[in-house]
Amino acid sequence: MHTIAPSRRHLCAFALAAAGMLALAAPAAQAAYPEQPVKLVVGFPPGGGGDLYGRLIANAMGRTLGQTVVVDNRAGAGGNIAADIVAKARPDGYTILLAMSGNLAVSPAMKPQSLPYKVPDDFTAIGLILEAPHGLFVSQGSRFRTARELLDAARTQKLSFASTGTGGAAHIGMEMVKQKAGVEMLHVPYKGSGPAITDMMGGQVDSFFATASPLVGQVRQGQLRLLAITGEKRNPAIPEVPTFKELGVNVPVTQWYGLVAPAGTPQAVVKLLSDHLSRALATPEVRDAIRKDAATEHDLPMNGFRSFVVDDIARYKAAITPSLMKEISQ
Repeated sequence: MHTIAPSRRHLCAFALAAAGMLALAAPAAQAAYPEQPVKLVVGFPPGGGGDLYGRLIANAMGRTLGQTVVVDNRAGAGGNIAADIVAKARPDGYTILLAMSGNLAVSPAMKPQSLPYKVPDDFTAIGLILEAPHGLFVSQGSRFRTARELLDAARTQKLSFASTGTGGAAHIGMEMVKQKAGVEMLHVPYKGSGPAITDMMGGQVDSFFATASPLVGQVRQGQLRLLAITGEKRNPAIPEVPTFKELGVNVPVTQWYGLVAPAGTPQAVVKLLSDHLSRALATPEVRDAIRKDAATEHDLPMNGFRSFVVDDIARYKAAITPSLMKEISQ
């Protein structure tokens, strides 16, 4: 029995047919995303800091994506460990990062050479989630009733401010306040807001500069006094608190959170994730949870968010002075 070798024409026809089938299959495979749970890497321990925002967004996006968005807590190094994990992850849309001002703006501005990742090069922007103002706090028994009183006193007296860490977003924010107001104040770093507030209540430090949202409850309960906040305008949740800008001390930096994916993630996947983030931010449940403690949702998708990050890095770089760099490097 003779076997008939396929002609070159037949082989070409088969190759063309196979290529056509693959071309038809490609969009179908792409359209199937997400085929498995999406992992959201968060640089905080469960229940701490931005973890609450991460879980809020993960739950809301999971409902509309049709796949679970799983929060993976990778705390440490101010969120830089989490950022490095995502920067080196496979760019397929199944590993994304809860980015924040600390790991994607402050650290790249202050110590880019020591980071194992580059911003914005190693990431693809999905979208901004929210901004929360930083605030200048004093104890309820403080002699300072307004930020103007405190800043005026700092010109002639040796006053101090606490923060939750040297080189953090809040620390640099207060350095900006000092620069714009033309005052000197001693920085006293702590390893958390609890010890800082305890010492402020006891009179060991005069003030505390921190992200306002986690402490709004203590302000409402009368334990703390919030003298002023950063940002462009007053916050509707605390309308009685003036901005530094109103005092002629324009400090635009905020604590922000957003979503990014590894660089090289397909544009169609990034766009899908961005669209579902926008849908989440438009829901009353998410909006109310963000707004109740003086944060503000900010739906800024993709390239707009990337530009926001680049601009924020520039704002922090502008605050660098030789004395500040010396303090950070110690």
